[in-house]
Amino acid sequence: MTDQKDEAENRKEAVEQDALFQADEAMHEGDKPEKEKAFFFHGLVLAAFCLGFGALLALTYHLTAQTIVARGVEDQQASLEQVIPASIHDNDISAHPLHLKDAEGHDVTVFRATKAGHVTGVAYEISGTGYSGEIRLMMGIDAEGHILGVRALAHKETPGLGDKIEANKSNWILRFTGLSLTNPSESKWKVKKDGGQFDQFSGATITPRGVVAAIHRGLEFFETHKNTLLESSNVQ
Repeated sequence: MTDQKDEAENRKEAVEQDALFQADEAMHEGDKPEKEKAFFFHGLVLAAFCLGFGALLALTYHLTAQTIVARGVEDQQASLEQVIPASIHDNDISAHPLHLKDAEGHDVTVFRATKAGHVTGVAYEISGTGYSGEIRLMMGIDAEGHILGVRALAHKETPGLGDKIEANKSNWILRFTGLSLTNPSESKWKVKKDGGQFDQFSGATITPRGVVAAIHRGLEFFETHKNTLLESSNVQ
């Protein structure tokens, strides 16, 4: 008898709880559209923010890229002016470059100086390996194969040591002006520590060694492509 009474009470309690749950659901049924609207609004705000931020990044990249390109052209022109004297040309050196391959198959862009339609000098980028990685240089050579000038374009060498390859840090790089593939002899195209004639820096031998080797390769490139480089008929 007691068990039946307990079972009846349990059923009654379950019915009451179910009724309360249904009532609560009905009470909050009207809140769902408002919540859905809130979620939708927040989603739109987030999407608009992401879209605006993306557009801002794209615009910034576009403006920065243009600035970088313009600065690169200015730096290139400045380097050419340092290795090709103005007195030996009457053309825009950078206007119509030649595109050749070096001994390793790498692309080489050659800028040519002309006067009265004749090639008087050429300039191109060379590279060597320093203590901290690649060293990029611009090299100018006259029609007889003599160096007109060499300037460092980019490097990561140690300040106060390897950065002496820069013309504004020391006159070391200026000492190559006037030299050629045969002057000095091939065995002397090394730093003194390796039996050559070029000074190394105190506490920094790897950097000048890499530059000397790069300049020597640059002279070999000129000798290999001399006929093409000096051909006046393909000058524009």
